Amino acid sequence: MRAQTTRTLSFFLVGSVLALALLVSDRYLPGVPLQPKQLPEAVVTIGDSTLAGEGGGNYEPGTNGENGNWCHRSPAAPVHQLDLPSTVTRINLACSGAKTDLLRAEPVPGHAEGSQIKQLAEVARQYRVTDVIVQIGANDDPGFINVVNKCVEAWARQAPGGCSEQMRGQWPERLERMQPKVAAALADIRAAMDDAGYLPQSYSLVVQSYASPVGPDIHPELQNLSGCPFLTKDLRWIQQTGVPQLSEALHEVARGAGARFLDLSRSAAGHHACSGDPQTAEGEWFTRLTVDWESLQDERRAGHAMQESYHANAAGHAALGDCLSEFLRNEEQHAVCLDDGQGGLEAVPGHVAAERTHP
Repeated sequence: MRAQTTRTLSFFLVGSVLALALLVSDRYLPGVPLQPKQLPEAVVTIGDSTLAGEGGGNYEPGTNGENGNWCHRSPAAPVHQLDLPSTVTRINLACSGAKTDLLRAEPVPGHAEGSQIKQLAEVARQYRVTDVIVQIGANDDPGFINVVNKCVEAWARQAPGGCSEQMRGQWPERLERMQPKVAAALADIRAAMDDAGYLPQSYSLVVQSYASPVGPDIHPELQNLSGCPFLTKDLRWIQQTGVPQLSEALHEVARGAGARFLDLSRSAAGHHACSGDPQTAEGEWFTRLTVDWESLQDERRAGHAMQESYHANAAGHAALGDCLSEFLRNEEQHAVCLDDGQGGLEAVPGHVAAERTHP
Protein backbone atom coordinates (compact mmCIF):
# COMPACT_ATOMS: atom_id res chain seq x y z
CA MET A 1 0.00 0.00 0.00
CA ARG A 2 2.87 2.35 0.91
CA ALA A 3 4.62 1.66 -2.44
CA GLN A 4 1.41 2.43 -4.35
CA THR A 5 0.98 5.65 -2.39
CA THR A 6 4.58 6.62 -3.17
CA ARG A 7 4.07 6.02 -6.90
CA THR A 8 0.85 8.06 -6.85
CA LEU A 9 2.63 10.88 -5.06
CA SER A 10 5.50 10.75 -7.57
CA PHE A 11 3.11 10.99 -10.52
CA PHE A 12 1.39 13.90 -8.80
CA LEU A 13 4.69 15.71 -8.27
CA VAL A 14 5.78 15.15 -11.89
CA GLY A 15 2.44 16.43 -13.12
CA SER A 16 2.74 19.48 -10.89
CA VAL A 17 6.24 20.24 -12.17
CA LEU A 18 5.05 20.04 -15.78
CA ALA A 19 2.08 22.28 -15.01
CA LEU A 20 4.43 24.78 -13.37
CA ALA A 21 6.68 24.68 -16.45
CA LEU A 22 3.69 25.55 -18.61
CA LEU A 23 2.95 28.56 -16.42
CA VAL A 24 6.56 29.77 -16.28
CA SER A 25 7.35 29.49 -19.99
CA ASP A 26 4.68 29.91 -22.63
CA ARG A 27 7.21 30.05 -25.46
CA TYR A 28 9.46 27.02 -25.27
CA LEU A 29 9.45 23.99 -23.01
CA PRO A 30 12.74 22.09 -23.31
CA GLY A 31 12.57 18.46 -22.34
CA VAL A 32 8.82 18.05 -22.73
CA PRO A 33 8.04 15.20 -25.17
CA LEU A 34 7.29 16.22 -28.76
CA GLN A 35 8.74 19.70 -28.32
CA PRO A 36 11.25 20.67 -31.04
CA LYS A 37 14.91 20.63 -30.14
CA GLN A 38 16.77 23.88 -29.56
CA LEU A 39 16.85 25.14 -33.15
CA PRO A 40 17.34 28.56 -34.75
CA GLU A 41 14.26 30.74 -34.27
CA ALA A 42 12.00 31.69 -37.17
CA VAL A 43 8.92 33.81 -37.81
CA VAL A 44 6.62 32.56 -40.58
CA THR A 45 3.96 34.38 -42.61
CA ILE A 46 1.32 32.47 -44.56
CA GLY A 47 -1.75 33.58 -46.47
CA ASP A 48 -2.37 35.89 -49.40
CA SER A 49 -1.23 39.10 -51.09
CA THR A 50 -0.56 41.54 -48.24
CA LEU A 51 1.78 39.16 -46.43
CA ALA A 52 3.28 37.99 -49.73
CA GLY A 53 4.30 41.55 -50.54
CA GLU A 54 2.10 42.16 -53.59
CA GLY A 55 2.64 45.71 -54.79
CA GLY A 56 6.10 45.90 -53.24
CA GLY A 57 7.95 45.01 -56.46
CA ASN A 58 11.27 43.23 -57.03
CA TYR A 59 9.55 39.87 -56.70
CA GLU A 60 11.57 36.82 -55.76
CA PRO A 61 12.69 34.71 -58.74
CA GLY A 62 10.22 31.93 -59.32
CA THR A 63 7.23 33.92 -58.01
CA ASN A 64 6.75 36.39 -60.87
CA GLY A 65 4.95 34.16 -63.32
CA GLU A 66 7.63 31.53 -63.84
CA ASN A 67 5.99 28.14 -64.38
CA GLY A 68 2.64 29.68 -63.53
CA ASN A 69 3.73 30.88 -60.08
CA TRP A 70 2.27 34.35 -59.43
CA CYS A 71 2.82 34.45 -55.64
CA HIS A 72 4.65 37.80 -56.04
CA ARG A 73 6.76 37.50 -52.89
CA SER A 74 8.61 40.75 -52.38
CA PRO A 75 11.56 41.74 -50.18
CA ALA A 76 9.26 44.61 -49.14
CA ALA A 77 6.77 42.15 -47.56
CA PRO A 78 5.86 42.78 -43.90
CA VAL A 79 7.90 39.84 -42.57
CA HIS A 80 11.05 41.52 -43.90
CA GLN A 81 10.11 44.78 -42.16
CA LEU A 82 9.80 43.24 -38.70
CA ASP A 83 12.06 44.43 -35.90
CA LEU A 84 13.65 41.08 -35.02
CA PRO A 85 17.03 39.95 -33.73
CA SER A 86 19.49 39.10 -36.49
CA THR A 87 19.44 35.47 -35.36
CA VAL A 88 15.75 35.08 -36.27
CA THR A 89 15.00 33.75 -39.76
CA ARG A 90 12.13 35.37 -41.67
CA ILE A 91 10.15 32.93 -43.81
CA ASN A 92 7.45 34.09 -46.21
CA LEU A 93 5.13 31.33 -47.45
CA ALA A 94 2.27 33.68 -48.37
CA CYS A 95 1.10 33.77 -51.98
CA SER A 96 -0.82 36.51 -53.75
CA GLY A 97 -4.31 35.39 -54.69
CA ALA A 98 -4.35 32.52 -52.19
CA LYS A 99 -7.64 31.19 -50.88
CA THR A 100 -8.09 29.15 -47.71
CA ASP A 101 -7.84 25.88 -49.66
CA LEU A 102 -4.20 26.69 -50.47
CA LEU A 103 -3.44 26.74 -46.76
CA ARG A 104 -5.18 23.45 -46.07
CA ALA A 105 -3.29 20.21 -45.56
CA GLU A 106 -4.92 18.87 -48.74
CA PRO A 107 -5.39 21.85 -51.09
CA VAL A 108 -7.12 21.82 -54.45
CA PRO A 109 -4.50 20.40 -56.86
CA GLY A 110 -2.97 22.43 -59.65
CA HIS A 111 -1.32 25.30 -57.79
CA ALA A 112 2.35 25.87 -58.54
CA GLU A 113 3.38 25.52 -54.90
CA GLY A 114 0.76 23.40 -53.17
CA SER A 115 -0.17 23.50 -49.48
CA GLN A 116 1.29 26.33 -47.42
CA ILE A 117 0.60 24.33 -44.26
CA LYS A 118 2.70 21.42 -45.52
CA GLN A 119 5.48 23.91 -46.12
CA LEU A 120 4.95 25.27 -42.61
CA ALA A 121 5.24 21.77 -41.17
CA GLU A 122 8.63 21.34 -42.84
CA VAL A 123 9.81 24.71 -41.56
CA ALA A 124 8.61 23.86 -38.04
CA ARG A 125 10.95 20.87 -37.96
CA GLN A 126 13.97 22.81 -39.23
CA TYR A 127 13.47 25.88 -37.03
CA ARG A 128 11.93 26.79 -33.70
CA VAL A 129 8.96 28.76 -34.96
CA THR A 130 7.98 31.45 -32.45
CA ASP A 131 5.24 33.18 -34.45
CA VAL A 132 2.92 32.15 -37.28
CA ILE A 133 1.19 35.15 -38.86
CA VAL A 134 -1.84 34.43 -41.04
CA GLN A 135 -3.87 36.60 -43.38
CA ILE A 136 -6.50 34.77 -45.42
CA GLY A 137 -10.17 34.86 -46.38
CA ALA A 138 -10.67 37.88 -48.64
CA ASN A 139 -10.17 35.81 -51.79
CA ASP A 140 -12.71 33.19 -50.75
CA ASP A 141 -16.44 33.94 -50.69
CA PRO A 142 -15.97 37.71 -50.21
CA GLY A 143 -14.00 37.87 -53.49
CA PHE A 144 -12.69 41.28 -52.48
CA ILE A 145 -10.71 41.93 -55.67
CA ASN A 146 -13.75 40.96 -57.76
CA VAL A 147 -15.81 43.41 -55.72
CA VAL A 148 -13.27 46.14 -56.47
CA ASN A 149 -13.52 45.28 -60.17
CA LYS A 150 -17.32 45.52 -60.02
CA CYS A 151 -17.00 48.92 -58.42
CA VAL A 152 -14.77 50.04 -61.30
CA GLU A 153 -17.41 48.76 -63.72
CA ALA A 154 -20.07 50.72 -61.81
CA TRP A 155 -17.97 53.86 -62.25
CA ALA A 156 -17.61 53.19 -65.99
CA ARG A 157 -21.40 52.77 -66.35
CA GLN A 158 -22.14 55.52 -63.83
CA ALA A 159 -24.57 53.09 -62.24
CA PRO A 160 -26.99 55.05 -60.01
CA GLY A 161 -26.63 52.69 -57.05
CA GLY A 162 -22.99 51.92 -57.64
CA CYS A 163 -21.57 48.54 -56.68
CA SER A 164 -22.32 49.18 -53.01
CA GLU A 165 -26.09 48.98 -53.46
CA GLN A 166 -25.80 45.36 -54.53
CA MET A 167 -23.09 44.46 -52.05
CA ARG A 168 -24.95 45.69 -48.96
CA GLY A 169 -27.25 42.69 -49.12
CA GLN A 170 -24.67 40.15 -50.30
CA TRP A 171 -21.65 41.07 -48.20
CA PRO A 172 -22.76 39.74 -44.77
CA GLU A 173 -23.75 36.42 -46.37
CA ARG A 174 -20.41 36.15 -48.14
CA LEU A 175 -18.56 36.79 -44.87
CA GLU A 176 -20.62 34.17 -43.09
CA ARG A 177 -19.74 31.58 -45.73
CA MET A 178 -16.07 32.50 -45.44
CA GLN A 179 -15.75 32.07 -41.69
CA PRO A 180 -15.82 28.25 -41.41
CA LYS A 181 -13.21 28.02 -44.18
CA VAL A 182 -10.82 30.29 -42.30
CA ALA A 183 -11.55 28.37 -39.10
CA ALA A 184 -10.68 25.08 -40.82
CA ALA A 185 -7.40 26.54 -42.12
CA LEU A 186 -6.45 27.71 -38.62
CA ALA A 187 -7.29 24.26 -37.26
CA ASP A 188 -4.97 22.72 -39.86
CA ILE A 189 -2.19 25.09 -38.78
CA ARG A 190 -2.66 24.02 -35.16
CA ALA A 191 -2.60 20.36 -36.20
CA ALA A 192 0.59 20.81 -38.24
CA MET A 193 2.32 22.51 -35.33
CA ASP A 194 1.10 19.80 -32.95
CA ASP A 195 2.51 17.11 -35.24
CA ALA A 196 5.85 18.95 -35.34
CA GLY A 197 6.03 18.75 -31.54
CA TYR A 198 4.83 22.21 -30.53
CA LEU A 199 2.46 22.90 -27.68
CA PRO A 200 -0.04 25.72 -28.30
CA GLN A 201 1.71 27.80 -25.65
CA SER A 202 5.11 27.48 -27.32
CA TYR A 203 4.33 29.73 -30.30
CA SER A 204 2.06 32.64 -31.14
CA LEU A 205 -0.67 32.25 -33.78
CA VAL A 206 -1.61 35.68 -35.14
CA VAL A 207 -4.46 36.43 -37.52
CA GLN A 208 -4.47 39.83 -39.20
CA SER A 209 -7.23 41.42 -41.24
CA TYR A 210 -7.14 43.74 -44.25
CA ALA A 211 -6.69 47.44 -44.88
CA SER A 212 -8.94 49.48 -47.14
CA PRO A 213 -6.84 50.46 -50.18
CA VAL A 214 -9.16 53.31 -51.15
CA GLY A 215 -11.44 55.80 -49.44
CA PRO A 216 -13.49 58.93 -50.17
CA ASP A 217 -10.46 61.16 -49.45
CA ILE A 218 -9.05 60.72 -52.98
CA HIS A 219 -8.27 63.68 -55.22
CA PRO A 220 -11.13 64.40 -57.69
CA GLU A 221 -8.67 64.65 -60.59
CA LEU A 222 -7.61 61.05 -59.88
CA GLN A 223 -11.15 59.67 -59.62
CA ASN A 224 -10.85 58.13 -63.06
CA LEU A 225 -8.66 55.75 -65.07
CA SER A 226 -5.60 57.79 -64.12
CA GLY A 227 -5.72 56.24 -60.67
CA CYS A 228 -8.95 55.42 -58.86
CA PRO A 229 -12.05 55.01 -61.05
CA PHE A 230 -14.68 54.64 -58.31
CA LEU A 231 -17.93 56.36 -57.44
CA THR A 232 -17.71 58.27 -54.16
CA LYS A 233 -20.52 56.23 -52.60
CA ASP A 234 -18.61 53.03 -53.40
CA LEU A 235 -15.38 54.40 -51.95
CA ARG A 236 -17.26 55.22 -48.77
CA TRP A 237 -18.81 51.73 -48.61
CA ILE A 238 -15.46 49.96 -49.13
CA GLN A 239 -13.73 51.96 -46.40
CA GLN A 240 -16.51 52.38 -43.85
CA THR A 241 -18.53 49.17 -44.26
CA GLY A 242 -17.02 46.46 -46.43
CA VAL A 243 -13.51 46.29 -44.94
CA PRO A 244 -14.58 46.81 -41.28
CA GLN A 245 -17.19 44.04 -41.55
CA LEU A 246 -14.60 41.72 -43.08
CA SER A 247 -12.32 42.49 -40.15
CA GLU A 248 -15.05 41.78 -37.61
CA ALA A 249 -15.77 38.42 -39.23
CA LEU A 250 -12.09 37.43 -39.10
CA HIS A 251 -11.82 38.59 -35.49
CA GLU A 252 -14.67 36.27 -34.56
CA VAL A 253 -12.88 33.32 -36.18
CA ALA A 254 -9.57 34.21 -34.49
CA ARG A 255 -11.23 34.24 -31.07
CA GLY A 256 -12.69 30.80 -31.72
CA ALA A 257 -9.23 29.47 -32.65
CA GLY A 258 -7.54 31.00 -29.62
CA ALA A 259 -5.42 33.15 -31.93
CA ARG A 260 -4.28 36.72 -31.44
CA PHE A 261 -5.83 39.28 -33.78
CA LEU A 262 -4.42 42.39 -35.44
CA ASP A 263 -7.03 44.65 -37.05
CA LEU A 264 -5.77 46.51 -40.14
CA SER A 265 -9.15 47.89 -41.23
CA ARG A 266 -8.33 51.47 -40.17
CA SER A 267 -4.61 51.41 -40.93
CA ALA A 268 -4.74 53.21 -44.30
CA ALA A 269 -6.53 56.37 -43.11
CA GLY A 270 -4.87 59.34 -44.78
CA HIS A 271 -2.74 57.11 -46.99
CA HIS A 272 -5.22 55.57 -49.43
CA ALA A 273 -4.43 55.20 -53.09
CA CYS A 274 -4.98 58.53 -54.93
CA SER A 275 -4.99 60.56 -51.69
CA GLY A 276 -1.39 61.78 -51.85
CA ASP A 277 0.46 64.00 -54.28
CA PRO A 278 -1.41 63.70 -57.61
CA GLN A 279 1.84 63.58 -59.59
CA THR A 280 4.23 61.58 -57.41
CA ALA A 281 1.80 59.62 -55.18
CA GLU A 282 3.91 60.69 -52.20
CA GLY A 283 2.11 59.88 -48.95
CA GLU A 284 0.17 56.97 -50.42
CA TRP A 285 0.61 53.48 -49.00
CA PHE A 286 -1.43 51.72 -51.69
CA THR A 287 -0.96 51.44 -55.43
CA ARG A 288 -3.29 53.16 -57.84
CA LEU A 289 -4.68 51.41 -60.90
CA THR A 290 -1.45 49.79 -62.11
CA VAL A 291 -0.84 48.25 -65.54
CA ASP A 292 2.25 46.25 -66.47
CA TRP A 293 2.25 47.19 -70.14
CA GLU A 294 5.05 44.76 -70.97
CA SER A 295 3.04 41.84 -69.62
CA LEU A 296 0.08 42.88 -71.75
CA GLN A 297 2.17 41.99 -74.80
CA ASP A 298 2.68 38.43 -73.56
CA GLU A 299 -0.35 36.15 -73.78
CA ARG A 300 0.90 34.06 -70.84
CA ARG A 301 1.25 37.10 -68.58
CA ALA A 302 -1.52 39.38 -69.80
CA GLY A 303 -4.05 38.08 -67.26
CA HIS A 304 -1.81 39.33 -64.44
CA ALA A 305 -0.92 42.70 -65.94
CA MET A 306 -2.98 44.59 -63.32
CA GLN A 307 -2.32 42.27 -60.38
CA GLU A 308 -0.53 44.96 -58.35
CA SER A 309 -3.47 47.39 -58.41
CA TYR A 310 -4.80 48.53 -55.01
CA HIS A 311 -2.26 46.61 -52.96
CA ALA A 312 0.16 48.03 -50.41
CA ASN A 313 3.26 49.57 -51.95
CA ALA A 314 6.71 49.37 -50.35
CA ALA A 315 5.93 52.26 -47.98
CA GLY A 316 2.64 50.64 -47.03
CA HIS A 317 4.26 47.28 -46.33
CA ALA A 318 6.86 49.03 -44.15
CA ALA A 319 4.15 50.77 -42.11
CA LEU A 320 2.13 47.58 -41.71
CA GLY A 321 5.30 45.72 -40.77
CA ASP A 322 6.07 48.27 -38.04
CA CYS A 323 2.60 47.82 -36.55
CA LEU A 324 2.93 44.03 -36.67
CA SER A 325 6.36 44.29 -34.98
CA GLU A 326 4.87 46.23 -32.09
CA PHE A 327 2.04 43.74 -31.76
CA LEU A 328 4.43 40.78 -31.65
CA ARG A 329 6.41 42.47 -28.88
CA ASN A 330 3.44 42.93 -26.55
CA GLU A 331 1.04 40.50 -24.92
CA GLU A 332 -2.25 41.96 -26.15
CA GLN A 333 -4.70 39.43 -27.56
CA HIS A 334 -6.29 42.03 -29.84
CA ALA A 335 -4.93 45.29 -31.23
CA VAL A 336 -5.77 47.79 -33.97
CA CYS A 337 -3.25 49.48 -36.27
CA LEU A 338 -3.87 53.23 -35.97
CA ASP A 339 -2.07 56.45 -36.89
CA ASP A 340 0.68 57.10 -34.35
CA GLY A 341 0.64 60.87 -34.97
CA GLN A 342 4.14 60.76 -36.48
CA GLY A 343 3.35 59.49 -39.95
CA GLY A 344 3.35 55.80 -39.04
CA LEU A 345 1.24 53.19 -37.30
CA GLU A 346 1.02 51.84 -33.77
CA ALA A 347 -0.66 48.70 -32.42
CA VAL A 348 -3.32 50.08 -30.08
CA PRO A 349 -4.99 47.60 -27.68
CA GLY A 350 -8.48 46.75 -28.89
CA HIS A 351 -10.34 48.27 -25.93
CA VAL A 352 -8.38 51.52 -26.24
CA ALA A 353 -9.03 51.71 -29.98
CA ALA A 354 -12.75 51.21 -29.30
CA GLU A 355 -12.71 54.18 -26.92
CA ARG A 356 -11.09 56.33 -29.59
CA THR A 357 -13.91 55.45 -31.97
CA HIS A 358 -16.69 55.73 -29.40
CA PRO A 359 -15.57 58.12 -26.66
